[in-house]
This record gives sequence, structure tokens and C-alpha cells, in this order.
Amino acid sequence: MEQRFINRTVVVTGASSGIGEGIARRFAAEGANVVLAARRKDRLDALAAELGEDRALAVATDVTSETDVQAMAEAAASRFGGIDVLVSNAGLGILKEFEDTTTADWRLIMSTDLDSCFFGARAALPYLKESRGGIVQIASASGLGGDRRLAAYNAAKGAVVNLTRGLAFDLGRFGIRVNTVAPSLTLPQDGASEYAGLVERFNQRRALDGFSTPADVAAAVCFLASDEARFITGVILPVDGGITAGSGQPPLF
Repeated sequence: MEQRFINRTVVVTGASSGIGEGIARRFAAEGANVVLAARRKDRLDALAAELGEDRALAVATDVTSETDVQAMAEAAASRFGGIDVLVSNAGLGILKEFEDTTTADWRLIMSTDLDSCFFGARAALPYLKESRGGIVQIASASGLGGDRRLAAYNAAKGAVVNLTRGLAFDLGRFGIRVNTVAPSLTLPQDGASEYAGLVERFNQRRALDGFSTPADVAAAVCFLASDEARFITGVILPVDGGITAGSGQPPLF
């Protein structure tokens, strides 16, 4: 595997499982110092030990808290001397009919999916200015179109998409690139059998059969964060098997 991030420090939120864990593992494999941020400190500690505590730092972080996110950035800089890449991955969705979606549901989704990106970018900015680094945010195919029973999630991830574009213009003068990866259904490598019915329903709507894994998303994130993408900013890159390439119509025959 390439070693594109040796002597660089990468902060990954929502790193305790799923896509975030996959992203952290890929950056570590490519030589980065990795700062792991999430609420579950026990899971972060286990992952840091596996990756090597000389190059991995676990920081318990509530990404909906501006104070916590600021402390996370300061801990990263204190341990490793700065920040080169921020990956704002933490997020959640609540599957509900709109009429059943409460104000508390709405606030939780917005604070976790959107506020966390704003807090992260602002906290990391002084360090990213020094490193002329980059931000990669994790949105969703659901931020590029609507879904049934996911109106609040659609709104939050759609806002992340356009926050990316705005930040790309605001931060480009500092040499900071800002991009977003937009996954669709993402399952563990061994998830095919457990979710076979769900995968089949998705396959009816996209160009490629199967499903993405955290490693697939991580590969896209690492490309956008690397020097190979030095002139790419403001981009929304779907990792969705072509689902957003479609018209939305079901198969006709």
C-alpha cells in the first residue's frame, strides 16, 4: 500500500466503528498519525492499541459539543504538532415518517450531522492554515436527493454538501481544500448474507450490483486528502455504485 501520509496527522470523527473506523485504518496503513474521535472511549482505546499508540491517539469527543470538538483539535495538535487532514465523518439518521419526527429528533440529527462539521472545521482551521491541509466531509447519497422517511437526514446531509462548496471558496485562499464523499448503502465485508434482501432492493436502482464497504469509502477519502488531488476542491464524490447516476425509475423490464 502507498505511504502518502507519512509525518501527517489526520483527525477522524466517528472513528469507533463502521465507515469512520475503516477510514482511520486506511490512513494509519498509509503512514499517518491518526487521531480517533468518538463518544465510545473504550472502542477508541482498543483501536488505538491495534494501530499502535505511538501513531494513534484516542480522544473521547461529543461532536455536538463545540467545547469537546475544540478540545479534540487541541489534543491532536499537542500530541502530533498540528493537523493536516480533518475527516468529519460522525453522523446518524432516524428513520421516521415526517409527521412522527419530533423536534428532538430534528435537533439531534442536525447537531450530529451538520453542527459537527462546522465545529470541526472551525476548530481545525488554525492548524490547517499552517499545514495547508484539507477537510473531507462524509455526506451521503441521501444528501443528493430525497428518501422516504428520512426528511431530516436528507436536510442535514444536503446541508453538508453545500457547506463543502462554501468552505471550498472561503478556505481556498489558505491553500485548504474541502471535499465530500457521499456513500450509499455501506456494509461490512461479511454483511452480504445478513442484509441480502436490502442489497437486492438497492441493486434494482443502481448500475453496479453489490454494496460498498468501509474500505471503499476510505479509499475515496484518502485520495481526496492526498497530494494526488491537489487541484480538486468543492467536489462531492459519490461512492454509491451508480445509484445517483439513475433517474430514480424502477427497472422497466
